[in-house]
Amino acid sequence: MYLAHITEDGREQSVKEHLENTAKKAADFAEPFHQEKHAYMAGLMHDIGKYSDEFQRRLHGGPKVDHSTAGALEACKNKMIVEAFCIAGHHAGLPNFGGRADLEGTSLNARINRSKKVGLPCYRGWENDINLPSKNTEIPRDMLELSYRIRMVYSCLVDADFLDTEEFMTGILDRGRDLNIDLLQDRLNTFIAPWFPANNELNMLRCNILKHVMKKGKELNQGLYTLTVPTGGGKTVASLAFAIEHAKRNGLKRIIYVIPYTSIIEQTAGIFRKILGNESVLEHHSNVESGEDEESLFHLRATENWDMPVVVTTSVQFFESFFKNKASSSRKLHNVANSVIIFDEAQMLPVPYIKPCISLLTELVKHYYASVVLCTATQPSLTNIIREFYTDYISYELCPSEYYEDRLFRRISFSFDGTFSYEKLIERLNGNEQFLCIVNSRRAARELFNLMNGEGCFHLSTSMYPEHRKRVLLEIRERLSKGEPCKVVATSLIEAGVDVDFPCVYRQIAGIDSLLQAGGRCNREGKRNKDESIVHVFDLECGSPEMFSMQIGAAGYVIEKYEDISSKEAIKEYFDELFYLKGNDSLDQYQIIKQLSTIQLPFKDVSDEFNLIDSDTRTIYIEVEESSSLIEKVRLNIANKNDYRKLGLFGVNIYKYQYMSLKEHFAVEDLDDEKCILIDSSLYRFDVGLDLEYKEGEAIMI
Repeated sequence: MYLAHITEDGREQSVKEHLENTAKKAADFAEPFHQEKHAYMAGLMHDIGKYSDEFQRRLHGGPKVDHSTAGALEACKNKMIVEAFCIAGHHAGLPNFGGRADLEGTSLNARINRSKKVGLPCYRGWENDINLPSKNTEIPRDMLELSYRIRMVYSCLVDADFLDTEEFMTGILDRGRDLNIDLLQDRLNTFIAPWFPANNELNMLRCNILKHVMKKGKELNQGLYTLTVPTGGGKTVASLAFAIEHAKRNGLKRIIYVIPYTSIIEQTAGIFRKILGNESVLEHHSNVESGEDEESLFHLRATENWDMPVVVTTSVQFFESFFKNKASSSRKLHNVANSVIIFDEAQMLPVPYIKPCISLLTELVKHYYASVVLCTATQPSLTNIIREFYTDYISYELCPSEYYEDRLFRRISFSFDGTFSYEKLIERLNGNEQFLCIVNSRRAARELFNLMNGEGCFHLSTSMYPEHRKRVLLEIRERLSKGEPCKVVATSLIEAGVDVDFPCVYRQIAGIDSLLQAGGRCNREGKRNKDESIVHVFDLECGSPEMFSMQIGAAGYVIEKYEDISSKEAIKEYFDELFYLKGNDSLDQYQIIKQLSTIQLPFKDVSDEFNLIDSDTRTIYIEVEESSSLIEKVRLNIANKNDYRKLGLFGVNIYKYQYMSLKEHFAVEDLDDEKCILIDSSLYRFDVGLDLEYKEGEAIMI
């Protein structure tokens, strides 16, 4: 009997059993989008290379053996290209197809050609054990569509392979929770019941939006929709309500909420847990905390494949899972099919990757039975881009214009105040007991904060580790609620989805979406007069980083043309102008679509190039009382995945050149190629965070 696995206590699993189990699981995963034949065949063939004496010796401590190429070779012989890619990559990651004559490298063709030239360990024993069903050679002619199909079948295979192996080796069976839509619906209705009847005009308007969106959820078939609700209009609960009603109507199996910032995720996931219960909600991002109890460990395992009713995650996690080629990040993809996917703050879709992202979303709607909702207060102008990939697309807005344009959402006035030095701006700011000032760089935030004085001064930026920011935000909210002095200088991290309410806001000139998001932090509850609740738009003499130049240019054009920059017409023209200024090529900066539309199908190359977060960065951990034990585990090389997840709450990202300067000053201790520890504690201030001005005044970081 040929063996696939042997446990430490000597239990044995045959290759035949493992292949048949994996095939069945993979086919079950692919059934919702009708690719079960491809998935079953891939599962049945993925480990036939284990039918070799060499691999059997490997199970007892022998040398490593390539057991993936055998199945890929057999798939290629039978012209099963989907299965060949999936099998070849089920450990190493989806490869490039490569040239037909390749012999060197890791491409699929190179591996197949080498196996034909130099041979593989004999695996013919599989023919006596495994009966292949009739092959399925039907594949799309469109290469982009084929690339997505390969990814989805690959997801089914690698998740099934892992789960069957885990079940045999560890006995873990408690995985995944089905969507009980009636239960979620009941809990949502219980939560919102006290809102009716509304106790004031603004809450009545919010309730009307909620009722309308819920009604549309019950009526509409699967598709791609927009939900444009002004800041403070209750779009978080409204979008969840739509998702629940829509999932029930269309028999969808999961709700996935995608958010650009971890700071918003923590807030949103907390709301969803309050409404739906902790057991129904999975929060998946780099900074999520996880305990050691069984429920926490269950949630930790669920991050691997998203087999939960409601998933709250980041844009980075969602999109990179689809465009990276690794097995570990691909396991969850099949669970995205047949889901409602809500993209909160949709204006934050990354411009250099916007076409690949839209291509993916339309593919999920067209072929994988998902519904997508682009949810924001400042809806980007994406219709033309969507139609490039979805020619039959008809735009449908879930929130009627009369609600969006209601006077109750016009709670602020804009004032355009010119250009200031740091000192002149501080003079203006100091005339207010409570204010929020948002600037475009960490350096500007730090310089302004250093000039502030008096009670209740705060700084917020990504120079502070997440746990530090969370504590400061709690104190800010408490002071605002008590009417105490509260003077805050921050970068843009505060303006999207962070629930604070200031009497006045100052915002350095930026994109129209950013100006309106900043406005959402002013007079949020409409308790003050509109004419007294002013968002002051200004610029600094030092200007802004170059990365903001096109957003500022497009904003200037719209500010000159429109009296009301919050109108849908102004917002549409802003995004049209921004995309025009950036140019068509900038919407797919790394030509991801072009690459995946060719017969080469370069999965590995695309994976290397698709990085929503600048890959030229390092994480520097700050050693404080709460993180010291975790850092000690890392130093002793005994930290597990959960320890690193907790440690993320004490990390700050810096660029490589900043790391090199710190290294020259012996201020850091390296952990690996991407992470280090700050050992010069004087460089972390508990008012502004990481402030890399060296003791003698030599600048390490700006």
